[in-house]
Amino acid sequence: MKLHFSIVSLVLLIVILTLLGLVVGDLNSDAQTLLEFSFSVSHGPRLNWNDTSSICTSWIGVTCNSNRSRVIGLALPGIGLTGSIPENNIEKLDALRVLSLHSNGLKGNLPSNILSIPSLQFAHLQHNKFSGPIPSSVSPKLIALDISFNSFSGPISPAFQNLRRLTWFYLQNNLISGAIPNFNLPRLKYLNLSYNNLNGTIPNAVKTFPYTSFVGNSLLCGPPLNHCSSISPSPSPSAVYQPLSPSTTQNQETTTHKKKFGLAPILALVIGGIAFISLLVLVIIVCCFKTKNSKSSGILKGKASSCAGKTEVSKSFGSGVQEAEKNKLFFFEGCSDSFDLEDLLKASAEVLGKGSYGTAYKAVLEEGTTVVVKRLREVMVGKKEFEQQMEIVGRIGCHTNVMPLRAYYYSKDEKLLVYNYMPGGSLFFLLHGNSGSAGRTPLDWDSRVKISLGAAKGIVFIHSQGGPKFTHGNIKSTNVLINQDFDACISDTGLCPLMNTPAAMSRLNGYRAPEVTDSKKITQKSDVYSFGVLLLEMLTGKTPLRYPGYEEVVDLPRWVRSVVREEWTAEVFDDELLRGHCVEEEMVQVLQIALACVANVPDMRPRMDEVVRMIEEIKHPEMKNMPSSESESNVPTP
Repeated sequence: MKLHFSIVSLVLLIVILTLLGLVVGDLNSDAQTLLEFSFSVSHGPRLNWNDTSSICTSWIGVTCNSNRSRVIGLALPGIGLTGSIPENNIEKLDALRVLSLHSNGLKGNLPSNILSIPSLQFAHLQHNKFSGPIPSSVSPKLIALDISFNSFSGPISPAFQNLRRLTWFYLQNNLISGAIPNFNLPRLKYLNLSYNNLNGTIPNAVKTFPYTSFVGNSLLCGPPLNHCSSISPSPSPSAVYQPLSPSTTQNQETTTHKKKFGLAPILALVIGGIAFISLLVLVIIVCCFKTKNSKSSGILKGKASSCAGKTEVSKSFGSGVQEAEKNKLFFFEGCSDSFDLEDLLKASAEVLGKGSYGTAYKAVLEEGTTVVVKRLREVMVGKKEFEQQMEIVGRIGCHTNVMPLRAYYYSKDEKLLVYNYMPGGSLFFLLHGNSGSAGRTPLDWDSRVKISLGAAKGIVFIHSQGGPKFTHGNIKSTNVLINQDFDACISDTGLCPLMNTPAAMSRLNGYRAPEVTDSKKITQKSDVYSFGVLLLEMLTGKTPLRYPGYEEVVDLPRWVRSVVREEWTAEVFDDELLRGHCVEEEMVQVLQIALACVANVPDMRPRMDEVVRMIEEIKHPEMKNMPSSESESNVPTP
């Protein structure tokens, strides 16, 4: 009996040791795979992997499962990786659930089996330089795939058609071509295929997603884009040219001869011609009459569309333009003057929004140029002071992160500013637009930080170039405009001194510093406060002002302080950030910067150049030990 018990115990011990060996072997294999990856790509000093430290507790970006037997997460966003991912490398991590390598400089083809790791659920590879086809083999467990802002080409693989768990699918800003597959994705909530080379009709399965999910594909049609035009098939070559037999030719000549000399066709042609000419003359008279009225009133008119079912929104501005000054549009040096004020007044236009200082219009000129015209209201200065301020604004607009002023017009009754059009919209729209919509594309953490940092650099330049007392005075998310690369531009620069300050301030309650409420005096430190509120808006996803359609308004500094005071810091952050890939440590650090900016006492707030340095140190910790002069030199100047 004892012998039997001893044999059983020995067998169990051997099995346990064997399983333990397999676990250690699997973890060692994962470690070896990651070391091979680190040797294959270039990287900075932040990648601290080595043989002597514990992979599960010390290696940056590596997450292990609960019993520390396998690697289940690899997250290295914005860490400076460059080069190509080798084949048959990361694919060996067959327990991997999360792969996040976005915002690096990785290039070349994506390994063919990297998306087919059986356990893979989240793949974030956006903002790299990958090219070539999208891998055709995909894990059935995939929940989120983001390969946007790369150079992938070729069609969308049929492998994506039936991923039952896929919820986030971002392919925007690539070179992807071909038709959109007829997806069968029951859990898909977020889709973006914009700015590619896709063609054909948008399938019924995804046509409920918004316009922004498909824009930028010139050959794509169908709801929610323009309806596809029905084009009749071209005749076959045999129908175009058929040799005629002599009898056929003779019959056709006889028929033609009869038609040529028939009385009824001649009368029909004459009557039809007279009717057509009469109608043409009538149309010309009506058009001339309308044009005359339009020029005399100086009101912008919408052009008639040549496409059935389309209308162009036309809104009036320039009603105070004086007839004798219609061509006196002042252009800044380096800006095109291929149009004049009269061209603006003829352009089709639509209202983009009504801001603190006036109404902005998107105007499309006859030659196809698109500009933004801002019609100022409540301007309280004369022409000379207005022109002097515009000269300062024109000089400051030469920075990458400051919206340049292209031209302006001044008369007693009308003041117009002309800017370039930014198709990316504003930070406000990216944070709050289509809120609650199934097709909404959330703004990810790295994009939010990039936009905030760009806006901060723009404010630094404004403060440095305008002098110690020069301020922006109207910093808010609707005035942070975005291009397709998520670079930010501060707009409305230098307009505050021109305006009726009390009236303008009444529209800025959510962003203005406490001392501005009392003294109505705007300083560079009050700009810092406004930027701090903007950072809180970016972190929380809540809006500090009441906008049409956005009724939830929060006193952000007070609310955030109350939550942090109760040690519920995680409750502060936007749910859209927490659902996606996020770096909570970085989010907490940015929150601390924002709270420093919204300090009630102005002298307790940092300068904007210090804010830039602190944000850069969060994304690049190696900058912390730099001397202040070296650190400040990282702020781009023109």
